[in-house]
Amino acid sequence: MRGAVWCVIAVVIMATVSCSPVRGNLGGSQTTPGVLVIAASPGVKLPLEAISREFEALHPGATVHIFYDAALNLRQRIAAIENSGRTEIGSSPVHLVAPAVDELLTRLESKYYVLPGTRRAYASARLVLVVPESLVDAPESFESLADHPALRLAIADPQQTEVGQMTQGMLTSLGLFDSLTGRLDRAVNASGVLDHVLSGQADAGIVLSPTAAGEHERVRIAAFAPDQGYDPPVHSIAMSRNCPDRALCEEFLAFVQTTRAQAVLKRIGYGAPSEHGGSARSGK
Repeated sequence: MRGAVWCVIAVVIMATVSCSPVRGNLGGSQTTPGVLVIAASPGVKLPLEAISREFEALHPGATVHIFYDAALNLRQRIAAIENSGRTEIGSSPVHLVAPAVDELLTRLESKYYVLPGTRRAYASARLVLVVPESLVDAPESFESLADHPALRLAIADPQQTEVGQMTQGMLTSLGLFDSLTGRLDRAVNASGVLDHVLSGQADAGIVLSPTAAGEHERVRIAAFAPDQGYDPPVHSIAMSRNCPDRALCEEFLAFVQTTRAQAVLKRIGYGAPSEHGGSARSGK
């Protein structure tokens, strides 16, 4: 049981394709000085790679390798930890673990697979109301949606997507969901919401802030949702129990909460973790 999680991480490293800023190749259990290896969920690719590039720019001797796999999905990961019969895989070069959900890190900490006390929240996302750049008379708040009775609103399907469930919870908490039901345009996912808005099928849409930032040339954020009725996603990273270079890990973990790192994340639509319970630190 003690080594089950490292079995999964080893599979992640051997089975996945590296993505920028990944460079080089892992050679067995060898650890190259200045190389930081992160096993991560695909859901945090955008913020994690942005921070990694900035970290490398600030630390010319450091190289960050990130390996992605859906096995770091919460359900798959927990199932692998609890059900895997393999416990011996030898040493692993993984330094840090960055899943998309904090619940996973809590579980890993409880089993001492990541070091307690090393978790750092580095990014958060909020629901936002997006409209085409050409729309002049746009709602200025979610509460004002009631003042635009002809407005068609695209949302991700609450029955099929997590962002849709967040959207429904937030609108319900504002007392708006039932009144908007007749003019809600359900899309299969967040990308579908943007497609519906840009095609004119809907006048406005609700997505998470990083999704909106990715299309900033075609849509604009008209309003930020209040933090009620849903839990804004917060992304964290922690040091693996067998990290081969704790000094380098600690340096990266400290960097992700600096003002420099947070400025990079803000440009791609993420908020500081301090907005939802974390803290940003000053830094270069």
